[in-house]
Amino acid sequence: MTNTFSGFKRKEMLAAMTVQKFDVIVIGGGITGAGIALDAQSRGLKTALIEMQDFASGTSSRSTKLVHGGLRYLKQLDVKVVAEVGKERAIVYENGPHVTTPEWMLLPFYKGGTFGKFSTSLGLRVYDFLAGVKRSERRKMFNPAGTLKLEPLLKRNDLRGGGYYVEYRTDDARLTIEVMKKAVELGAMAVNYAKVEELVMKDGKLVGVKVVDQLAGEAVHGKAAGRDGQNQDQPGSSYTLYASKIVNATGPWVDTLREMDRSKQGKTLHLTKGVHLVFDQSRFPLRQAIYFDTPDGRMVFAIPRDGKTYVGTTDTNYKGDMANPRITAEDRAYVLRAANGMFPSLGLTEADVESSWTGLRPLIHQEGKDPSEISRRDEIFVSDSGLISMAGGKLTGYRKMAETVVDKIAAMLAAEGRTAAVPPSRTRTLPISGGDVGGSAKLQPFVQAKVSQGVALGLTAKEAAQLAHRYGSNVDAVYALLAQLGDEAARRGMPAAVLASLVYAIEHEMAVKPADFFIRRTGALFFDIAWARQWKAPAAAFLAERFGWSEAQVKAYSAELDRLLEEAVHPLEA
Repeated sequence: MTNTFSGFKRKEMLAAMTVQKFDVIVIGGGITGAGIALDAQSRGLKTALIEMQDFASGTSSRSTKLVHGGLRYLKQLDVKVVAEVGKERAIVYENGPHVTTPEWMLLPFYKGGTFGKFSTSLGLRVYDFLAGVKRSERRKMFNPAGTLKLEPLLKRNDLRGGGYYVEYRTDDARLTIEVMKKAVELGAMAVNYAKVEELVMKDGKLVGVKVVDQLAGEAVHGKAAGRDGQNQDQPGSSYTLYASKIVNATGPWVDTLREMDRSKQGKTLHLTKGVHLVFDQSRFPLRQAIYFDTPDGRMVFAIPRDGKTYVGTTDTNYKGDMANPRITAEDRAYVLRAANGMFPSLGLTEADVESSWTGLRPLIHQEGKDPSEISRRDEIFVSDSGLISMAGGKLTGYRKMAETVVDKIAAMLAAEGRTAAVPPSRTRTLPISGGDVGGSAKLQPFVQAKVSQGVALGLTAKEAAQLAHRYGSNVDAVYALLAQLGDEAARRGMPAAVLASLVYAIEHEMAVKPADFFIRRTGALFFDIAWARQWKAPAAAFLAERFGWSEAQVKAYSAELDRLLEEAVHPLEA
């Protein structure tokens, strides 16, 4: 069958995965796994990827949403990390300018604070050098008056000035989805909600995985173009997939897979939790992204985005539920204290928190170090069975991490007698899905043209701009759906732009649940929670009809989204 990334074709894809042998199976559909799948498939290696939840549902939708060079790692003298990931920022940006945006960051410094004028100036100069920052984005220094002009909300007492430098803001979940889509466009096979329950061994070597569908009993086909949903397969359908090499890119679950492989020894993971709070700009009218130190020596970001301001993050040890980490009242209080300390005129309270998210960092354990001190370096572990595990690392370095893993796979295949040489990585200049806009220099003209086109189709300029930025060069496919779905959108009482986005998410981004759409495909739960609440019922009704859900499934999936909406606002009870 033709490879597809449609939610209507999940089961067909799983079945098709069982009738061939792959060069590479990637376990884990976050940014690390997606990057590995793209690198491997783009080099001609037949690749499959499986994810037990939705794509990007773990750390890759719960980061600080920055493709950043890690200025704070200079404080730890982790020069290698700064140099490596700093240089990757521009590559990530050029390959997907629709999901990554340069963001000037202001680092204010105060009397008695962590940073002073000399250390900030020197640190940013070193940062520019290590990260290979282009001339137009190199650091600038401001006196107190200049600093306050950039951001009047800053605390004024003892302000000594500010450093100004560029980071890159991203939509982490959409970045992951676009990387995954590109891998599929090149021939990879990828399926979500498919969990590895067993590793398949032969003579002590890993040769495959047994996968169990987590959406058992649901529709194989949808009604994409008038077809009725069909329920096929029995609950808990399992599939056995085979490959020459199997990669464990499961983030917080890396050690869980290593335990299954009986190879968890030596270095292990150390999970830390990070929390971010979201405020409406009417309550927190931040003009300028700020990176500031707190009284306990940690660094925190405050970033304006899409009419909101988000602040984070915490960094605490974590041993709880990896699939559903929750914000606590203590986490919320910490971030509120940090925000009010730096922006004292606001007087932010718990009632001002509009949404939040909580993510885990799967770091490599370093004995005796506090969470904030642990290196963000990545490392590859290869077990005796041949399981290749990628641990640690940062969102920013995903492409380079993937290149390193596939280089390792290529070397292993060559050593085992594979005659066809695996070519070098080509992802440095390979646009991700939606990124074919002519590079960053041509993004704005592209968006302007698509806004005009969208307005001609009946959208508002704001709706058209949002779609153009979200989907990049794929926006034409969304526009094509507008014309097809106009009458149905009116009948359902939904804006055509909402319904077209939903159908695109199902047919081209393998969304199969309301939570997939409102969290990972649009980010609405974090940055437009009122919009998510407004359209959740008609969206669920549409999904139920197209997938042929039972009444129990409708209730379960609607309840799941309701729970997540509630948890975004209300902390875990002690």
